[in-house]
Amino acid sequence: MYYEESSLLTMPDVFKGLGIKVDVNLNDFLKVVETLTRIGLPSGDQTRLIQSCHILHKRGMYAIMHFKELFLLDGKGADFSESDRHRRNTIAAILEEWGLLKIKDKNELDGFLPLKRIKIISHKDKDRWVCEQKYTIGTRK
Repeated sequence: MYYEESSLLTMPDVFKGLGIKVDVNLNDFLKVVETLTRIGLPSGDQTRLIQSCHILHKRGMYAIMHFKELFLLDGKGADFSESDRHRRNTIAAILEEWGLLKIKDKNELDGFLPLKRIKIISHKDKDRWVCEQKYTIGTRK
């Protein structure tokens, strides 16, 4: 369904105040999805990576969401901390720096983590890691 710009202004916030709203070129959407699978927290012996963020598409709008925000959006309990918010902000800023998306309102970025606290696996090294998701978009409740 196509939404005219004027109708988007009157629509309720589909993300319920969660996430960082972004603009994504349709050709780059799948690149963002794949890239996010390689950004997160290393676990255990540095062979597993827990994906931190996802890109959520709802009603023609996009947002970078921490997996805990997705649980909250689903009405499930989650402890979304300041550190989680700063991690999400840093990841969104990295994706924008790489030219994969554009952050709509940079004022939403109220803090960042040092890059040394985020693991980014290069595409060529992905086979050496087990990349895990705590949340899967598109599963039925």
